[in-house]
Amino acid sequence: MPLEKIIYIYPLPSNNSIHMQREEQITAAYFDLLDQHLDDLLTGKAMQMFELNQIADRLSVPHKQLIQLMKKQYGQHPCFFYDQKILDKSKQLLRDSDWPVAKIALRLTYDPSNFSKFFKKYTQQTPGQFRRQAYLEKSKKEKSSP
Repeated sequence: MPLEKIIYIYPLPSNNSIHMQREEQITAAYFDLLDQHLDDLLTGKAMQMFELNQIADRLSVPHKQLIQLMKKQYGQHPCFFYDQKILDKSKQLLRDSDWPVAKIALRLTYDPSNFSKFFKKYTQQTPGQFRRQAYLEKSKKEKSSP
């Protein structure tokens, strides 16, 4: 009686699966690169804001592919997320540092008046108004804490 061979075949990842993994790696690398670049700007290690094509080059993907990928995965242009990261860093600095608004703007490579317009466009407040509100909220929390 012949013994039957049992062959276990493990499914290999499909090309689609490999493609999806690569897309996820690219988007994760995009967000990491934005965070690192903004930190470098604020510490003075970088002096100019990256343009989107420079970011794509660093990620080794064509500029148009990066745009398509971000729109496909998140429904937004990559610049939307870049702006959001800039706003997040700005808010953090306005809340947690005593840097003048002009210094924050310049470190983020903005002319101070353009920075105020950019900030107000997304927050409906000037950077100064945001800082005052953050200070008041912090004061209220400190007073209510035992």
